[in-house]
Order: sequence, then structure tokens, then C-alpha cells
Amino acid sequence: MEIKLKAGGSLQLADGVFGREFNEGLVHQAVVAYMAAARQGTKKQKTRSEVSGGGIKPWKQKGTGRARAGTTRSPIWRTGGRAFAAQPRNYEQKINRKAYRVAMSSIFSELIRQDRLVVVDSIDVEAPKTKLVVSMLLAMGLSGVTLLVPDAVSENLYLASRNLGDVGVLDPLSLDPVSLVGSDYVVITAAALKMVEEWLS
Repeated sequence: MEIKLKAGGSLQLADGVFGREFNEGLVHQAVVAYMAAARQGTKKQKTRSEVSGGGIKPWKQKGTGRARAGTTRSPIWRTGGRAFAAQPRNYEQKINRKAYRVAMSSIFSELIRQDRLVVVDSIDVEAPKTKLVVSMLLAMGLSGVTLLVPDAVSENLYLASRNLGDVGVLDPLSLDPVSLVGSDYVVITAAALKMVEEWLS
């Protein structure tokens, strides 16, 4: 397939990578798996067996007029253990490498169909100034959440864009489904797009 460059000209791309039908179920699976892998899973609460104290019966079984109690560390007591305590766990979900690549290919194909993939010759700024990135995006006529994908992220571009909440910068081999799906526009260089094509082929 052929895609037009922003400054003029065109670029030939593989139909098998950038011409796929949108597979919503597979894309959803890839997004959920990526977000789940980012979870720390370090939450920990104490059960009644882990709370200190409570080794003695607080009062005798009968004759006090109070409800019977065997420990002060029961979940219904203040300072007692948690009934269904959260434990550290791994939230990762398995997704096959081939399925992940098909999902990424499906996302790129949909971006092209919706005219949300902007291909340029280069993405860089002369100095680490935020206003240079803003003016660059305005010159392209882009607004909203924008992801910049140069073939190599320069220090100037990284420093100039990090103060913009709706602008992200990633190198082509660090792309993920969440960043692509969550962006209104993806601005990518022709060289970076070729790297993506080689990765997904």
C-alpha cells in the first residue's frame, strides 16, 4: 500500500502490516495485557493470624453477660485482622508474541484509515524549548493528544515536549498499544515507520 508524506511524496508499505482489518477483540486483549503488566501488585493486608496479640481469651466464656469471644484479633474487633486480606499478586496476562504483533498491526492499519497517522521526514527541534514543539504541531494543523515517534529521540525533543501534558515521545521500538490507542494523532518519521514495518513483519 502507499501512504502520503506530510511534506509531499509517498511511501510504500506492506499490505500485510498496514492493511489489516481492525480486530477489536485482539486489540482489547493487548491493551488489557499491557495495562495489567504495569500494575505493581504489592498491596498487603494482615489476616487475623498475622496481627500481633490476641493470644489469650479476653474474658471467660459464660457469666459476663457479654457475647462470647475467643480472641481480640477477630475481624469484627477494632485492631483485628482483615477478613479477606489483600495479598501480593502478579497481574500479568499472557498474550502470544504473534497475537501482540497482529494487534499492533491492526492498530496502525486503523490509524491510517482514520487519517490519524501523520508521516513526516523528521521530528526534531533546534533547542529544548516547549514553544518550538507547540509551533511545530500548529504548523501541521494538529491538536489534541499527540504521540511523536522519531527514528531516534533527541535530548532537545525530549526536554522540549515533557512539559506538554497532551504530547508524548517514544522511539519506534518502544511503542505500545495503550499509547497508540490513546492518541488522537501519531506523528512518525518515514524511517521510524519502516522500523515498525520490519518489527511487525
